[in-house]
Amino acid sequence: MEKITMLGTPVDIDRLTGVWRIDPAHSEVGFTVRHLMVRVRGGFTRFSGTITVAENPARSGVRAEVDTTSVDTRHAGRDTRLRSADYLDSDRHPTASFESCRVGRKDGRYIVEGQLTIRGEMRPVTFDLFLLGVDTDASGGTRAGFRAYSRISRSRFGVTGNVPLPEGRALIGDTVMLELEIQAVKDRPRT
Repeated sequence: MEKITMLGTPVDIDRLTGVWRIDPAHSEVGFTVRHLMVRVRGGFTRFSGTITVAENPARSGVRAEVDTTSVDTRHAGRDTRLRSADYLDSDRHPTASFESCRVGRKDGRYIVEGQLTIRGEMRPVTFDLFLLGVDTDASGGTRAGFRAYSRISRSRFGVTGNVPLPEGRALIGDTVMLELEIQAVKDRPRT
């Protein structure tokens, strides 16, 4: 029986195949961006999605949505600005989404390529995805842990708000690191 090993313990492919629903209570969708000389972290508190794992990983897929109105940087004033038309434009675009189009393996990790949509702008994005393991929860359900990263240019998605500084510098960097810590629950077979 084939086993998959990444950051966690080896997992039988049979235990991994199926449809998994993201558990937002045990997951994080976060981002990091430069503000002057330091990184500032934030995230979203409302999101959902499914991960479909096929026996052949190339046939696997991911679909996810994020409620942009739920942005949280632990600073109410900054969160209000991020929801504004200069940034996420949450009134007109309350949802950001990702849908994979290809899954592959490279150097001990999975590569998930797909389309990310922010502010109605759809762009190709690649995530590095790591399987952290599979385990049984207290109610007998099966859970899997995943970690994923990607770097995007926020201006490519129309997120152009900024404050100019002397010498042509900007207060906020253009590169955003997306950081996902996902725990997902496997759908139980219907009987």
